[in-house]
Amino acid sequence: MSAVQIRPLRDTDRAAWQELWTAYLDFYEASVAPAVYDSSFARLLGDDPQDFHGLIAEIDGTPVGLVHYLFHRHGWKVENVCYLQDLYAVPEVRGQGVGRALIEAVYQAADAAGAPQVYWLTQDFNTNARQLYDRIGQVTPFIKYQRG
Repeated sequence: MSAVQIRPLRDTDRAAWQELWTAYLDFYEASVAPAVYDSSFARLLGDDPQDFHGLIAEIDGTPVGLVHYLFHRHGWKVENVCYLQDLYAVPEVRGQGVGRALIEAVYQAADAAGAPQVYWLTQDFNTNARQLYDRIGQVTPFIKYQRG
């Protein structure tokens, strides 16, 4: 297997990014309007430090995964924290280090930004991903609630 390469999202990645993100949304039985694709991609490429950032994982130059993350204020800390919102690897490369490499790249970005915490959510049935998460993160006792 070739090495996983992680790099920032580029404007030329639109088609590959959309295919990966659509597959991610499909996994969670979710969908978004075309305008959300446009808005999200523009934000990922923007220069607002409080907006989302995106990374692409490649193997042999082929995009095989993505991660989106965001720095935001936290009421209990002076520093920003980092929320890892979306993480996806195509099924054919799962178990080959793509997810770990993407998370570790977010950890590096958080360290560089002075953010002492990186956190993310997953659904309880996502057992394969949770095996990785249990090795590189710490599960918390929090339960998510939301309006609507």
